[in-house]
Amino acid sequence: MASLKEIRSRIGSVKSTQKITSAMKMISSSKLRKAQMAITNFLPYQQKLDAILTNLLASDVSYDSPFTQQREVKRTAIVVFSSNSSLCGAFNANVIKEFKAVYDNKKHLGDDNILIYPIGKKVDDAIRKIGLNVQGDYNAMADKPSFQEVQNLAKELIAKYVNKEIDEVVIIYYHFVSTGTQLLNTYTYLPFDLSKKKEDANGDSAAQTDYILEPSKEEILESLIPTVLYSKLYATLLDSNASEHAARMMAMQVATDNANELIQDLTQEYNKSRQQAVTNELLDIIGGASALEG
Repeated sequence: MASLKEIRSRIGSVKSTQKITSAMKMISSSKLRKAQMAITNFLPYQQKLDAILTNLLASDVSYDSPFTQQREVKRTAIVVFSSNSSLCGAFNANVIKEFKAVYDNKKHLGDDNILIYPIGKKVDDAIRKIGLNVQGDYNAMADKPSFQEVQNLAKELIAKYVNKEIDEVVIIYYHFVSTGTQLLNTYTYLPFDLSKKKEDANGDSAAQTDYILEPSKEEILESLIPTVLYSKLYATLLDSNASEHAARMMAMQVATDNANELIQDLTQEYNKSRQQAVTNELLDIIGGASALEG
């Protein structure tokens, strides 16, 4: 059995750790509220833009856009979102695991034909550790989402896609549902998948929105497509950022609760040990007194 001094020392250590995890939980909670507000304010705008664009593209097959062409995939780009720091449960581990699964699925293309864009230090380090090359340093975006930086990345991806330097762009990120639920999601950023939109339109007349277009559909699409792509990537970054703070808040809550339980167990052990020590001392005193009387 551990000595009373050791138990007291451990109780103090756990209490110090509990203070840290509790403080980190409050910080994550504050950051989460800001991240939720950002994604809540921006997401409806992005979703409406995306709906307008997909409706326009799906309703007119005569418009030949490179962004809707399904071509043979010879070169691909993978954009993967993680966090810069740890202590957020399985958030980063699951992102890295999903990236490896996607990468293995594309591995037949050859390493030179897979362009990797890691956003977040944790996935960046993991990719470099397994010997893969990355296209740049985008870690700053993971902590402080910037539309300008996202726009620059989107422009690079769009230019490579239009010039046929890549044939598709795949996004891996965590989608924020609620504080306790974040879903790992993988979707194709380019080209646009219009198959579901066409199915919806064929099955639901309400989905066939009739827009009045001025000056022309072509001019509108030329301006709308890049805007949608910028906003979609930015919404993904905000989504990932909110998911990170939610995951960290929950992880710190669990750690704080576990620390509290451990403190209770150690306190109980300490009291039992102290009671046993007092009992032993009393027995020694009683035994010594009896010996003297005898």
